[in-house]
Amino acid sequence: MFRASIICSLTAIPLLAGCSLLPRYAEAPTPKTHYHAPVVEAASGTPVSLPQLAERLANYDVVVIGEYHGHQGAHLLQSRLQAHLYELRPKQVLTMEQFDVDQQPVLNRYLNGDLGEQELIEDASGWPSYPYAYRPLVEFARHRNLPVVAANAPADIVRCVGRKGPDYLGSLPREQTPFIPDTPFASNEAYRNKFFRVMGGGHGATDDRRMRNTYSAQLLRDNTMASRILDARERYPGHQIIHLTGTFHSEERLGTVAALLERQPDLSVAVISPVLTQQSPEVDELPIADNRDKGDYLYFLLPLPDEYLDEKRGRDAIMAQFRNAPKTTCE
Repeated sequence: MFRASIICSLTAIPLLAGCSLLPRYAEAPTPKTHYHAPVVEAASGTPVSLPQLAERLANYDVVVIGEYHGHQGAHLLQSRLQAHLYELRPKQVLTMEQFDVDQQPVLNRYLNGDLGEQELIEDASGWPSYPYAYRPLVEFARHRNLPVVAANAPADIVRCVGRKGPDYLGSLPREQTPFIPDTPFASNEAYRNKFFRVMGGGHGATDDRRMRNTYSAQLLRDNTMASRILDARERYPGHQIIHLTGTFHSEERLGTVAALLERQPDLSVAVISPVLTQQSPEVDELPIADNRDKGDYLYFLLPLPDEYLDEKRGRDAIMAQFRNAPKTTCE
């Protein structure tokens, strides 16, 4: 899990008394920060600048930018690419995993200037990372009157499906059924195998009822996001969709992407996936071959520092998060 906090430092650059120094500063290469994220075309391994990437993506119906939640390098890339795409195709819609579909009215109130940012975070159950991770993207859209769509399944319904299984949806009151997409648990074998391999921790996980319910909850998220993307395309014809999501929902064109293409096979969808690398991210040293299937384009990130080296403190912090989690009744 990545850190959900960031310390921002601002460096003031003093005015130089002598103009003779300016050429030296202009010629110096830009130092690479910890959030440097080089992009390559997955198929060829060719480096691509963000302006070049935007040009290549400008005609796609949907651009899915996967992320590692809380990695500031990923969020910086998302924000910069959003702006470059806007320059080429100003009809743009931002769809977000980070807001649940039932919170769309709250999000609309913020976009219309009827709520402050902290009110948005409180009333829409915004993620703790919102101010540093998603504020730039939402503000870019808001100040240009671009639609922002809450795309994720309602959190309490997801939790209850994870506890009780898919049949829980049959007990929903009528006012909650509009939030449920058609075929909410549509899947394919490749995604199922990947999920149980990664999340199940070994052979036999598919026989575990709790793990199967967790997979159903994952599918509900994927299919809800796919449905919301298609709703946005219908509501805003001719607009390009930029979708933000955790990379597991999109890499290898599985999850949400597969659900999207199952519903509308002729849709043009580009997938941009992050890859962590322990090396300083120089293009000629990147592990491209091992990650080529993850997306049409890959961007490489250095890992964030460990949150805890003391295992007990780490466990205590996780338990505190569970204790502070919203209480959900599934009866």
